[in-house]
Amino acid sequence: MASDPAITDGRGLDDLSDPSLQGSFLDTKSPNRLMKVNSYDEWSPLKEVIVGSPVHYDAQELELSFKLFFHDQAYSAFWYPYYEHNKATMDDANKRTPVRKFSKQYLEELNEDVEGLVTALKMAQVTVHRPTPLTEVMRFRTPYWEATTMPALNVRDQAMIVGDEIIETAPQVRARYFENDLLKPIFYHYFRGGSRWSSMPRPMMTDRSFDTSYVSGQNVPAIQAVYSQESSEFDTGFEIMFDSAQCLRFGKDILVNVSTENHELGLKWLERHFEGRFRFHRVYRLNDNHIDSTILPLRPGLLLLRNPSVREQIPESLQKWDVIYPPEPTENIFPHYDDDELVLTSTYIDLNVLSIDENTVVVNSLFPELIRTLERHGFTTIPVRHRHRRLFSGGFHCFTLDTVRAGGAEDYLS
Repeated sequence: MASDPAITDGRGLDDLSDPSLQGSFLDTKSPNRLMKVNSYDEWSPLKEVIVGSPVHYDAQELELSFKLFFHDQAYSAFWYPYYEHNKATMDDANKRTPVRKFSKQYLEELNEDVEGLVTALKMAQVTVHRPTPLTEVMRFRTPYWEATTMPALNVRDQAMIVGDEIIETAPQVRARYFENDLLKPIFYHYFRGGSRWSSMPRPMMTDRSFDTSYVSGQNVPAIQAVYSQESSEFDTGFEIMFDSAQCLRFGKDILVNVSTENHELGLKWLERHFEGRFRFHRVYRLNDNHIDSTILPLRPGLLLLRNPSVREQIPESLQKWDVIYPPEPTENIFPHYDDDELVLTSTYIDLNVLSIDENTVVVNSLFPELIRTLERHGFTTIPVRHRHRRLFSGGFHCFTLDTVRAGGAEDYLS
């Protein structure tokens, strides 16, 4: 690896004569050969990574797909009418959809903290790639619905590296439908370097495409009022809608959280696509969607788990691994928000750490108790500040997509 890894931002990526880009995409041992992706697990030495961009993360549309996705944490905010009147405005293009806008302060601080992550990774000699920034917020329309674009901030949500292959998953939130286009300049260069590149089928995402059994099975009031679903002539039943952050990679084995029929279809697609190459292990409703703030492997034989109940739900082979349980997070490690701010994650979001290697972990500097816990277990920690993780629904694992690690297709679970 070059001693001064380049940071790319999506500009001029077709011009490989630009010296500032060559260190990012070329194999430095063979300068005429493009790199291809190689990432089989969550802990092998990290060589290259994509860090998301928060540019123009200006607002969130509180429509059906968004509400279903964040139901576990934000249901009450979707229901109580004072929220919409006080701090959500109605979108001009769709008067029925409230839009939650962020303050300039929160956006500036988010950008500062993401750039701090980039700097820390660069200092750790990791090559950092960046998505094309979203230069303006755009309204778009499909034949079935309309939404407003979002930047590629949580880049692990809709893309996954499985060995030497880029997998684009099927979006669960309508506003994120074209988000991966901001990653395509990077994906094309890895493709030219020999990487495989596949995408799940694109869902139509009509209202009836969504399996609401996860939320409707809970004892909460007014489910139908909050999550009303209209019929369409284009309805085809449940569709594949699945995020890669529902998966954790263990060499030849991949752990997958399934909470809806949409997720089940995504798992079936993965099993058929990778048949004979990888083994998939289904866990049922470990939580609503993503699992990387509930369980993370830190190295072979060692897991970071939210609490002991999680251990009972994972495959028996993983129950044999050693476990680190974090200290309980307290409210004083988070910024104080008004009651009508839209908080989208639990207080366990800081478990969303990023491993640089088997002994080094990037962790939120605002959770010193977790830092001390990891250090007591022999880890070197890289503290990086991340203030508004509960508003923007992502930690360091979410904000990154590890495209090149040193590991291979090892068998850790047999």
